[in-house]
Amino acid sequence: MPMLLDHPRRLILAIGLASLALIAGAWYFELVVGLKPCKLCLEQRAPHYAAIGLAAVAALFARTRWAQIAALLVLAALMLWSTGLGIYHSGVEWGWFAGPNDCGGAPAPAAAGMQDFMKQLQSVRVVSCTEAAWRFLGLSLAGWNALASLALLGLALLGLRRLRAAALAGA
Repeated sequence: MPMLLDHPRRLILAIGLASLALIAGAWYFELVVGLKPCKLCLEQRAPHYAAIGLAAVAALFARTRWAQIAALLVLAALMLWSTGLGIYHSGVEWGWFAGPNDCGGAPAPAAAGMQDFMKQLQSVRVVSCTEAAWRFLGLSLAGWNALASLALLGLALLGLRRLRAAALAGA
């Protein structure tokens, strides 16, 4: 771990790769296991998509200390956002918070007739934000995302702390 913290661009890349792994896991559970995501599940992916892109660009081009600080600050903000979304979604699943009113699935396209409508009713599967589709060790995927994002936030903050210490030592 100290070796990773001594190289800010490696740390930035590691955070991006961890976000990529979380997204790959989400897609695995959706496409292979068959767990359909709700609206909040999909929203939790956004910070990780942004972190992947930022980390790729910063790992290649952030050569100055200020660029590395900026990248780590944005990554920390993204992971804070992701942690908050994961906690909120977990709280909705446990009944601690009220979920969004529209968190029950997308509206079906307009039916051409009664037979079309009846067929749609049989095939529509509403995904609710209030029910955890899967749990491991008592935590849903939203809870695991919150923990993973919190760990990545901690890494970004440690990297910023190391850069600050190095700047003060060199000043």
